[in-house]
Parts: sequence; structure tokens; C-alpha cells
Amino acid sequence: MKIFKRIMLIFISVILLIVIAVMVFFRLAPQIGGKPEGERLNRMQATSNYQDGKFSNTVETKMDMSFSDVRKTLAHYLFADKSTKSPRKQIDVQLFNSPAFEQAPDTGVVMSWFGHSSILLKVDGTTILFDPVLEGKRASMFTFMGPKRFPYSEYPEVTDLPKIDAVIISHDHYDHLDYPTIKLLKEKVSRFYMPLGVGAHFESWGVPKENIVELEWWQEASLADLTVALTPTRHFSGRGFGDRFHTLWGSWVILGKNERIYFSGDSGYFPGFKEIGEKYGPFDLTFMECGAYNEAWSEIHMFPEQTAQAHLDLKGKLLMPIHWGKFDLALHPWKESVNRLAKKANEENIQLFTPEVGKLVSIQSSDNTERWWKKYE
Repeated sequence: MKIFKRIMLIFISVILLIVIAVMVFFRLAPQIGGKPEGERLNRMQATSNYQDGKFSNTVETKMDMSFSDVRKTLAHYLFADKSTKSPRKQIDVQLFNSPAFEQAPDTGVVMSWFGHSSILLKVDGTTILFDPVLEGKRASMFTFMGPKRFPYSEYPEVTDLPKIDAVIISHDHYDHLDYPTIKLLKEKVSRFYMPLGVGAHFESWGVPKENIVELEWWQEASLADLTVALTPTRHFSGRGFGDRFHTLWGSWVILGKNERIYFSGDSGYFPGFKEIGEKYGPFDLTFMECGAYNEAWSEIHMFPEQTAQAHLDLKGKLLMPIHWGKFDLALHPWKESVNRLAKKANEENIQLFTPEVGKLVSIQSSDNTERWWKKYE
């Protein structure tokens, strides 16, 4: 009996130490970010979609997986063939050409895609960096576990980038908001645009308050000669334990002199796309989420066919799929999403825009519809 009591005491002590360690980690780890308070919290509480300490979507959105969903997902992770979930060989990435980017004409739109949802864009001479995840090797709060980036021949870094006028963030998930990247960018970027509440993270990371612009849904702001607007998505937020929905999420509209651009962030399919299209469309280019979908979480991530429909709802011309090609965040093969989208785009007569990772391109170019991922079959 004494031995049993001793074993139980040791077991309880170990569990208690683990709980304490987890609590300390979530309280002190800098990558978790900050907690909205003071004036920022007051502003959040005054918005129409914030109640009981949380933001909500514009339509009812299921977040909790059923026991059956959990069982199927776990079984897939444990027993399914994983050979197609990430590239079998290194993806050739073009070395980013910063001088060529800076020398590009100030008319029209030029860009480089760095994989997943990270995009460097120049519109009317203004350079914008969307959802930069450049320095972090995993889409995770941990450096030793979580989705690891695919093998690239080159990984663009902050030091490779030209002068940036603004960084724009869609929401605070780790595959869109990367702490080590922001720590380096804060010294070379004067304006950071983000949904309401996310600024708490940036302030905790040393970004001056005056450099942070936080918007509510449908709110607009000026950026040089451009107008930017935060628009709704059907998704959620959160970086730590118990902070889901505590900051806002959204998509972005960029209005230039001649071009209109839409950046989706993350979203399940919802009527909001039509509403955005009616208010701000037609769009010359839409950057649309295409990846990390599953029946179990279909209300917060679109299937590829829904991506195509959302583009049509937005009255888009060119459709560039994002949120794929860098991290394994779901159960489907890594190329399945873009292949399904290409099939649907062909059926709907949608023009896909699919430049290689790192390539400097103009949206007026006609040579960026190559199916580069096919060579990795």
C-alpha cells in the first residue's frame, strides 16, 4: 500500500508540474502575444459583433468537432498514407529579386508569392506585405513541434526584402502572424494594418502604438495613394489557451487608381463574399484561400470548388490561390487543392494566376498560368 501511495504521489506531482509548466509557458512565451486591454478593449466592446468577451461571425459557424469527426481525423493521422501530404522532393524557389521589384514601374501591379499566404505586392508604387511568415520554420507556437514548412530551395527572409510601406495581417493564427518575422520587420516598416485587437500582440513585441492601425469590419483607411478596407470572413482567431475569438479576423480590399485587389485571409464559404463584391468589386485580382479544408471544419475553410464560387461572387477577374504550397495543415494531399481548383476554374471559365514561389510577376503578364506543381508528381 505504501508503494502504491508513493507511486500515486509521484504521478500526481508530475501531472501538477506539467500543468504549472504549461500555464507558465502560455503566460510568459513572447510568441503568444499580448492581451487586449484599456482603450483597445473599450473599442472592441463597442463593436456590434463583440459580446461576452468574444467576436462572432456574421453567420452561425460550427467550431466544435463531433466525437465521430475527432475519431476519423485521428484515424487518418495515425493510419492513412502520408506520402502525398508534402512534397517528395525539394520545391525550386526563385531567388527573390529585390532590385527588380524596386525598379518595377509604379503603375499596375507587381508581386511575389512566398508560399502559403505571404505575398509582397506593389500597387501604384506602394509596397505591401501580406501575412508574412518568413523567419519561422513552423506554423506553430513551438519551434520543435507543429507543421513544418516544405523543403524549398530558397527561403526568402526579411533581409531580402525591399523597402516596405505597410504590412497587412488578416488574423492572428500562427500560419499568418509569425513572431520572429514581425520582430525583424518592426525596424523597417512604419505601418502595420490589422483587425481590431491584434495590435495587442504587436505592442507586446515592441511595435510602437502609433505604427499600428486596427480596423473593424467595413472600416477603411488610407495607405499612401491607396484605400484599404477590412472586410468580414467566416473564421476565428486565437494564439494561446482560451483566447479563441478574442481578436478580430478578416479579409482585405486594396483600392488603387486603376486596380482593385482582394486578399481573402482564411474563411469558410458564406454570403459575405457577394456583399463584398457588390460594395467593392469587380476585382482585377483575388488572392483566395485554397487549402487546409476538411468536412470536419468546412465552415471555417473553403473547399476548392467554393474558392472558385467565392471568386465569382466577388466579381473577380484573375484568381490566385493562396494558403497552400508551404505547410501541411490538413489531411488532403498537398497538391489536391490547386488541382481541384484548376478543374473547377476551367469549368467556370475562370482565369487562374499561378506564379511559381518567389517569382517576380506582373498581373498583366500572360505567362504565369503554368502549372508548376505538376513537375513534382
